[in-house]
Amino acid sequence: MAVSSRIAGTASRISAMTAVIVAVLGLGAGATSAEPQRFTHYVALGDSYTSGPLIPLQRLDPVGCGRSTNNYPARLAARIGLAHYTDVSCGGATTANMITPQSVLLGVNGPQFNALSAETDLVTLGIGGNDYQVFGNAVNVCPTLRASDPTGAPCQRHFTVNGVDTLRASIDKTQQNVINVLTGVHQRSPKAEVLVVGYPRIAPPAGYCPDILPFADGDYRYLDSIEQALDNALATAAKTAGAVYVDTYGPSLGHDACAPDGAAWINGRSLSPVALTYHPFESGMAAEAAIIAKVLAGP
Repeated sequence: MAVSSRIAGTASRISAMTAVIVAVLGLGAGATSAEPQRFTHYVALGDSYTSGPLIPLQRLDPVGCGRSTNNYPARLAARIGLAHYTDVSCGGATTANMITPQSVLLGVNGPQFNALSAETDLVTLGIGGNDYQVFGNAVNVCPTLRASDPTGAPCQRHFTVNGVDTLRASIDKTQQNVINVLTGVHQRSPKAEVLVVGYPRIAPPAGYCPDILPFADGDYRYLDSIEQALDNALATAAKTAGAVYVDTYGPSLGHDACAPDGAAWINGRSLSPVALTYHPFESGMAAEAAIIAKVLAGP
């Protein structure tokens, strides 16, 4: 009987200690070990700086959108614990393609707004660079002008007509387009938290790398000012339309296309198998996802 009593007493003490440990760790019946999931229906809208052309692995829905399984929407979804999300971003998209279909190689990307619903509670929007062909003009026309004046600013002269900088004037119109898009997002998904994602820097704040960015020396600062004007327009549109602006330009300092190997978030003119020319690498997408997640987390 004495032995049985000691065994019973020991078992009782072990049981009590176990109950204390379980209570402290929050592992008892009905307890939760993590906060409730904040978002359940995430939709990503945008152009190629969102879709991630050539970044492995590429989706086929449709192939012409250049939509990667490792772009920032995919990485953001993983960071915030979402197993499922909706990414309808597409290379070449403009603000008009939010409500109109976009013909691409081997298919059609439907109006991106079709992905929105009343249940959508998180939206990221990366758009504006293709409106009025601002991005296309910068990367397709400017390199062809370098030979005419390698140390000057032939691109800036080309796009300045009767004293008006036509690229900058186009960006002024893009701002209103993005405001209209954000109004449409709020109408379709009134409970969604909406983030406007800016464009990361392409050119360095000083110096040149003509083998990577084949622009005339004077056009480096000019094209950088155009990108800053675009990001400022997106920030203003977000503020005007009740959305949150995510700055990726500032955090990408030191990660422009001229950055040393491994540090660049953006590809230059290289025909890389893992990133389209003048577009983000996977490392850039990972960094943007981290920046967006930090904004969502708040101070």
